[in-house]
Amino acid sequence: MFDKLEAVVRRFEVLTERLADPTLYDRPQELRETNTERSNIEPLVIKFKEYQKLKTDIDGNKDIIHNEKDEEMREMAKEELTELEARMPGLEQELKLLLLPKDPNDDRNILLEIRAGAGGDEASIFVADVWRMYRQYFGTKGWNSEVVSLSEGDRGVKEIVVSVSGDKVYSRMKYESGVHRVQRVPDTEAQGRVHTSTITVAVMPEADEVDDVVLDMNEIRIDVYRSGGSGGQSVNTSDSAVRLTHMPSGIVIAMQDERSQLKNKTKAFKILKAKLYDLRIQEAHAKEAATRKGLVGTGDRSERIRTYNYPQGRISDHRINFTIYNLPNFMNGDVDEVIDALIAHNQAILLQGTEE
Repeated sequence: MFDKLEAVVRRFEVLTERLADPTLYDRPQELRETNTERSNIEPLVIKFKEYQKLKTDIDGNKDIIHNEKDEEMREMAKEELTELEARMPGLEQELKLLLLPKDPNDDRNILLEIRAGAGGDEASIFVADVWRMYRQYFGTKGWNSEVVSLSEGDRGVKEIVVSVSGDKVYSRMKYESGVHRVQRVPDTEAQGRVHTSTITVAVMPEADEVDDVVLDMNEIRIDVYRSGGSGGQSVNTSDSAVRLTHMPSGIVIAMQDERSQLKNKTKAFKILKAKLYDLRIQEAHAKEAATRKGLVGTGDRSERIRTYNYPQGRISDHRINFTIYNLPNFMNGDVDEVIDALIAHNQAILLQGTEE
């Protein structure tokens, strides 16, 4: 472990020196990559320096205990040594966690897609509820969100796609992908019976404009057509709607939110790239799952991951058998307790793998 830590410190020093080179600012891409790498390893370097100082203090107190003639000084050193040594196991555990392999997509922004599943109007209403929940959560994190595509139903929302940007958005939101089940009495239920409905959530890291997804335009069919729905002001009197069909994967993206065909096409391509990149990630995770059982946040999009039980005020995450009775606060954006539990579970699995 300490060989790895020393190597990280050396790399941090190299990156720091590179940032001091004024010519680097003439190369924006390299500057961005250098800044990102340095900021990613800085917490580990800071923690290792804290560990080194603690170890130095422990050795200093041991030296006083063995060599100091003053009894009072030796007693003070013994008391301090006990306190210092009690901190060491926790610090070593923190270093191990910081050394775990990082998901290369953790720093990325995301496209969040929420769709109504089984349950008719109630599913659409729950899509709107979950979108409100996430929007409030994004606010607590200081993240920015922008609706890319919205399809409203008679009640609620059939489907919404949102672009979310901020600090390490994917690192936390990736655990939200899957089927979310709600159990409650719908507003449409006259006899007070509890219904079960489902929605699906997909969290896709945004693809890099240059490197991640190279589209072969020969594999994409582009159709333009007149927007439907209640348009007004020419929204449905011109061919502004766009449909992209990626023939190898069968992915279809239809976009008609904007009055401009160009804007609709730009948004459609953004979603298509994210979906293709996400497809590649899921394939890689499927191979990884064979060797790392128990990891979450990387699995099947059709997996039922969570139940929201309104009569009991209960949230249950089925992947790690984690339950809390805090539904009102959760639906108001207080979702960190569940996400933290999922992260801790993954870290435990990864740590177990490094110790085997």
